[in-house]
Amino acid sequence: MTSVLTTGALTLTACGSRDDNKGSDSSKKTTVVIGVDAPLTGANSATGLGIQYGVQIAVDDANKKNTVPGVTFKVKALDDKAVPATGQQNATALVGNKDVLGVVGPLNSGVATSMQQVFATANLVEISPSNTAPELTQGKNWQTSKSRPYKSYFRTATTDALQGGFAADYAYNTLKKKKVYVVDDKQTYGAGLAKLFTAGFKKAGGKVVGTDHVNTGDKDFSTLVTKIKNSGADLLYYGGQYDESQILTKQLKDAGAKIPLFGGDGMFSDTYIKTAGKAAEGDLSTSVGVPVTTLPAAKDFIATYKAKKYPGDYGTYGGYSYDAATAIIKAVGNVVKDGKVPSDARAKIVGEVQKGKFDGIAGPVAFDEFGDTTNKQLTVYQVTKGEWKAVKSGTYDAS
Repeated sequence: MTSVLTTGALTLTACGSRDDNKGSDSSKKTTVVIGVDAPLTGANSATGLGIQYGVQIAVDDANKKNTVPGVTFKVKALDDKAVPATGQQNATALVGNKDVLGVVGPLNSGVATSMQQVFATANLVEISPSNTAPELTQGKNWQTSKSRPYKSYFRTATTDALQGGFAADYAYNTLKKKKVYVVDDKQTYGAGLAKLFTAGFKKAGGKVVGTDHVNTGDKDFSTLVTKIKNSGADLLYYGGQYDESQILTKQLKDAGAKIPLFGGDGMFSDTYIKTAGKAAEGDLSTSVGVPVTTLPAAKDFIATYKAKKYPGDYGTYGGYSYDAATAIIKAVGNVVKDGKVPSDARAKIVGEVQKGKFDGIAGPVAFDEFGDTTNKQLTVYQVTKGEWKAVKSGTYDAS
């Protein structure tokens, strides 16, 4: 009997904590933690904080509505500083916290590559609201033979296989740009996106007049700016984050090269415009989904984010983070009954997320056989009078 009771106690401790103090109803509930991994300081922190607080609002809503009877959700946010090694350490820490039954993040695809196996080994579900590198879900040979590497990994953002081509099509056929200079930051996300844009632009009929690379953290682009000016390019495409592109575009315009900079969702942030100032006018970016401000379902989310005065940019991935957290919360609700957490809860939650389907605040949420979102919407934004304005939304056929 002692052995049975001890085993039961260990099982409960292993997957969820219960406050046994008698009194209020909340004291009787099991605590389930949703982890968050993102850059919360330093590079990319504006979008990273948007992820953290998107999850926080989802958790607060679930607790307020008592979405999962017997469960109180809490958020544990860890800062990866956009560094893969730190992300891996955070993944290990989250796996080691037995109350954690799901994780939202990371922001960066390069960080994700260091975390996936850690979570998969522990059967801990991971949903990124922002990773777009195709190989994360479809394997290294995704262009010729798709194979899902980790069944515990999902994402609510669509992939660069679509985003790169979508941007290239817009640049050539709508902007009527014929000569492009392509730059990337050597990172998994940036280099991959630049490669796919290049392929799409050439396929459409455009010419790549030069290519180059920068390092994350670079601030002096004078040599690169000269190369771009002398190339005769009528467009600069940048694969990377806003931290470098917001400086590059300013130095480019200050040098007299009046051509727009076009990038991906990694630079779709208000911080880009604030830092670049007037130099950002006319620049473009693609981002996943449609503008969250146009979605009626996101109205309360936006109002709450503003009312709470949360830092970061909610417009980039906040809605997708909310939906990622909601997918985990719904899965927990199907596994944890009356606050009782089964010993195999993590593995069961992975299965429930795979089967999940609901209308999120940023659009429909469901996952295909690779863990990719079935929502393939993308939007091109352009800086107009100091603000990102949506100029085209749609999908892209990469076949």
